[in-house]
Amino acid sequence: MNVIDVDAFVADGFAKVEAVVPREVGDAARALLWQRIGLSPDDPSGWRQPVVWTADLTGEGPFGQIMGSARLRAALDAVAGAGGWVPRGSLGNIPVRFPRVPPADDRGWHIDASTARPDGTFGASGRPQALLLLVLLSDVGPDDAPTRVRAGSQRDVAPLLDERVLDVMRLGPLFDGAGRDRPVALATGVPGDAYVVHPFTVHAAQEHRGGEPRFMAQMPVFLTRPLAPGDGTPLGRAAGFS
Repeated sequence: MNVIDVDAFVADGFAKVEAVVPREVGDAARALLWQRIGLSPDDPSGWRQPVVWTADLTGEGPFGQIMGSARLRAALDAVAGAGGWVPRGSLGNIPVRFPRVPPADDRGWHIDASTARPDGTFGASGRPQALLLLVLLSDVGPDDAPTRVRAGSQRDVAPLLDERVLDVMRLGPLFDGAGRDRPVALATGVPGDAYVVHPFTVHAAQEHRGGEPRFMAQMPVFLTRPLAPGDGTPLGRAAGFS
């Protein structure tokens, strides 16, 4: 079952997985999230903040359907290898981005913290322990604050990191330059679509210029072993490790 373009993932450091669940499952998840944040899709007067954070911590109902999707499992197997990643039951953190308000100051280029320190905190290193998964829960077009991705930037970041675990908040200037000349792709799609993103791929949020709030889950999917030189999976090949 070829649900993800592995060659595109190796070249670009990310790839789209269409319809990990049917659209109506994504719609049902979004309806629950509207209830959780106490706002309404029919009352824009309540949309006063550029970003409202919510979460799925239980995997109930449509959230569990998403994380239990056979298409999603197949995509993760394809990039990390069967048995190379740790299944999870919930979507975790979900930022909701709203239009018609001044944007949040959170749109810098970065990679996610994906390496654990002994004290339980996370930073960035050349031995990442998780990849990034984005799941769209609303229609996301070019104006709807789609995540920006520097295609191929994972190859630029890999040589900059080693076994030290660094604070990603202090690495902004480094990531500003990494992949600067690479083409920028947008994580667009419909409810139920997902993107698998390499831990070294530089990405960023952006201002919402559309008309409807954007709902998207973003979560780490942990690997069963840290990514390291010699790894022959598409994750390793994408980083230039083999």
